[in-house]
Amino acid sequence: MRRRVVLPLASAGAVVASLAVAVPAQAHGYVSGPPSRQALCAQGRVPDCGQIRYEPQSVEGPKGLRSCSAGIGQFAVLDDDARGWPATPVGSSVTFTWTNTARHATSNWEYWIGGTRLAVVDGGGRQPDATVSHTVNLGGWSGRQKVLAIWNIADTANAFYSCVDLQVGTGGTPTPTTPTPSPSPTRTPTPAPTTPAPGGTWTAGQAYRVGDQVTYGGAAYRCVQAHTALPGWEPPNVPALWARL
Repeated sequence: MRRRVVLPLASAGAVVASLAVAVPAQAHGYVSGPPSRQALCAQGRVPDCGQIRYEPQSVEGPKGLRSCSAGIGQFAVLDDDARGWPATPVGSSVTFTWTNTARHATSNWEYWIGGTRLAVVDGGGRQPDATVSHTVNLGGWSGRQKVLAIWNIADTANAFYSCVDLQVGTGGTPTPTTPTPSPSPTRTPTPAPTTPAPGGTWTAGQAYRVGDQVTYGGAAYRCVQAHTALPGWEPPNVPALWARL
């Protein structure tokens, strides 16, 4: 006769609970322009970033933090100020653009340099668009600065964090200068051949430029924002990046 093994309900519940805790959070949003540190990693412009390269939109933690990584160990590279993050040149103001892969109801957005809050934008508890832009005044600041951008969610205790490195005071329109004519004849250089836009089927890991066209699921799409494709960013899922033709 075969013996039956009965698993106690309490033990089964503990197993289910442990499995539920192990499920990772879903993707949400990050600052894509000027490129935040996680955006630079996703674009491959900063190497050896680890896991953040594949999920720049997942830097989520409790509200009130002041760290680029939201205290997430696997994203700790974002807190390393000595890593040589490229700084975007800007003038006395800058427009930050969020790319939202999950459009949560929003309490507000905040922008900080150190302990100074530069700006707060009310979200009104509403669901934002797939992309959201805010222009922030940088008057009184100059040189290299790290801006911490925070997206505070209305119906949870969490927020999303992005650090953006800027070179303030160098983003104005340069004064045109008259070039000194060369005393000797110069040969007109041969134009460099242009690289054809990626075509064919949309592919994760491919870098796309504005205007590139791909097919996915039997439909054609045109890129409207330069980016490096990630799993989950298929054209039908991210209208901020692709327009259907």
